[in-house]
Amino acid sequence: MQDWWRGAVTYQVYPRSFQDDNGDGIGDLPGITRRLPYLAELGVEVVWLSPIFRSPMQDMGYDVSDYCDVDPVFGSLADFDALVARAHGLGLKVIIDQVLSHSSDQHPAFVESRENRTNPKADWYVWADPRHDGSPPSNWLSVFGGPAWAWDARRKQYYLHNFLTSQPDLNYHNPKVQDWALGILRFWLERGVDGFRFDTINYFVHDPLFRDNPADYRVKAEAEANPYAMQYHLFDKNQPENLIWLGRIRAVLDEYGAASVGEVGESHHAIRMMGEYTAPGRLHQCYAFEFMGYDYSAAVFRDRVEEFFKGAPDGWPMWAFSNHDVVRHVSRWAEHGMSEEALAKQTGSLLLALEGSICLWQGE
Repeated sequence: MQDWWRGAVTYQVYPRSFQDDNGDGIGDLPGITRRLPYLAELGVEVVWLSPIFRSPMQDMGYDVSDYCDVDPVFGSLADFDALVARAHGLGLKVIIDQVLSHSSDQHPAFVESRENRTNPKADWYVWADPRHDGSPPSNWLSVFGGPAWAWDARRKQYYLHNFLTSQPDLNYHNPKVQDWALGILRFWLERGVDGFRFDTINYFVHDPLFRDNPADYRVKAEAEANPYAMQYHLFDKNQPENLIWLGRIRAVLDEYGAASVGEVGESHHAIRMMGEYTAPGRLHQCYAFEFMGYDYSAAVFRDRVEEFFKGAPDGWPMWAFSNHDVVRHVSRWAEHGMSEEALAKQTGSLLLALEGSICLWQGE
């Protein structure tokens, strides 16, 4: 069993803002390559690259239009190969983001899918007829606000987008879509990557009946700023078929001795789901946003870690305090009265002491 990932320290690099090599004001792959000796000196073991694929950049690369090429703003495939070779020469592993729950609306597969209901890619995305009154097929909401359904006049149907309207959701009930996604993984594994960080891992599969989500059952002290948090997301994500799909992903990774990290985007049962998703035969490790809020106390840290290992003794977590989606933890937790330097040292020591793997956000 390949277990180099177990207990490893991962360093997340956001290419756009990490190191600019060609002077255009945007970070790039040659810039990252130039800084790899510094990362090796820090003692990290894994470098995670946020999305580098071709993209219209409506969501900073999390809207992919070509999964098997590098966006020119970051460099080329040759630059990527050079980065991997340099990293391996320094004893570093490289994992890259994979944003496979949805694509850009400019991806050729979606362009074809929306043309009509009979083309070869017609059911590669999640399409549904309107209700009798013309309203969307369900009450599902987008994480970024508004309905999770957008009307397409060409097909005269709605398509699902859990995020931006320019990020249509792929249909993983379709085996052809699963096979296509596995082909993408093989493409990058053959180029030498050591694994993947899977974005929004619990959004792959939806309820095929498009049943309405119930209202959130939790009692809240304050009104929610985002209506998305007012629902209990029982049907638009977290479906049992997702676990079968993760098993197919794991089988491919095991062929290469590669590792996986899954991002669990969930507010109700995140710790439990981390355990489910890292059970034998599924992902190697998962992280959630449990330590990326404003709560900062010994009880919070103890409860989350104990909850994970109690529910998933065979699972494996990756803990992180900050990433590209949240304010840095030194700023979030500064209200507790400690100086930034002291807080950074304390939280760094705490993170390193937690059982599991850890991930550092660039600059930490």
